[in-house]
Amino acid sequence: MSDNKNPNQKQINIELDEKMAEGIYSNLAIINHSVSEFVVDFISMMPGAPKAKVKSRIILTPQHAKKFLKALNDNVQRFEKAHGTIKDYEQPSIPMNFGPTGEA
Repeated sequence: MSDNKNPNQKQINIELDEKMAEGIYSNLAIINHSVSEFVVDFISMMPGAPKAKVKSRIILTPQHAKKFLKALNDNVQRFEKAHGTIKDYEQPSIPMNFGPTGEA
């Protein structure tokens, strides 16, 4: 989420190993927040399965959460401009029962 408009900004060398490059599938995200952080749990839910598993948890500062929101929104807009509107299908509500509510 870098902004290349600042000429004084230093470049960062980012490594992506083979395992991480494979990615993790997620079809559900649950977001909780406190005054100091946002916690995003990425979950893989399979149809008919009685359990869903958290595959990854990302913890962000409020400032980074806002930057992420803007970056994701910009990317969705560019995707839709190139490929058409992404349809938002209604899905039945899913009862959630995993751990306590998010607090820090």
